[in-house]
Amino acid sequence: MSLDKLDHRNEKGWALKAYTWVVIAWLSLPILVMILFGFNNTTGRFNFVWQGWTLQWYRDLFAIPDLTTALENSITIAVIVTIVSAVLGTMIGYAMGKYRFRGRAMLDLMLFANVAAPEIAMGTGLLSLFLTLGISRGYWTVVIAHIMFDIVYVAITVRARMSAYDRSLEEAANDLGASSFTTFRLVTLPILMPGVVAGALLAFALSIDDFIITEFNAGTMQTFPLWVYGSSRVGTPPQVNVMGTLVFAFGVVLVIANTLWLRRSRKRQAVRAA
Repeated sequence: MSLDKLDHRNEKGWALKAYTWVVIAWLSLPILVMILFGFNNTTGRFNFVWQGWTLQWYRDLFAIPDLTTALENSITIAVIVTIVSAVLGTMIGYAMGKYRFRGRAMLDLMLFANVAAPEIAMGTGLLSLFLTLGISRGYWTVVIAHIMFDIVYVAITVRARMSAYDRSLEEAANDLGASSFTTFRLVTLPILMPGVVAGALLAFALSIDDFIITEFNAGTMQTFPLWVYGSSRVGTPPQVNVMGTLVFAFGVVLVIANTLWLRRSRKRQAVRAA
């Protein structure tokens, strides 16, 4: 390879790296502003102008009862939705990845249509369903609505994991006398677990920050995104920035923990294979 071609390739590499860091910085800017203004020593209703450093808002994090209740609603809904979506989505993804059955193509189309559909269409559709059935909107209608769109993401993630699954492992377990349930619990599920965890984390993130579908189906119940939107017209308190920072930090911790767990799992599999 000539020196000119090598220099040209190096220039492209540096340009790509620089572009990548610019995009990362641009995407991180709103998060950094949120974290920064959680320490702002503001004296008015609007937290838009920097006025100095303070830890007051971390000490007074739960000073606004309605905001605290809204955050509790968001967290509990996200936990319930994550558990239910992980269980049901795993079963759907496992079935679609392993079996061939009538209607599988239609189910596949419905899953991807759910992902591609605009949130406002899903929100209005669920609203019409609840109103037609005479169901009062509130906490549990939001839970049902979130489960309906979060199951899809778990199912797709688990199905993608099934594409690299070696089915001979299940056959070997059956030949050794393991029942179907034992084979699934000790052989299949550990292999699928990275996909299950990834889908569950995605379901949690989508649920806790959803606004449009929640707005249509929450009734008078408030979640954290709904409360923040309502307060933006009269002045958003700094506690919102602090709570957003803590939720973001919790998500980062989950991602790091999942990454470390995946690395250890791969090392264990490599040791067993050796």
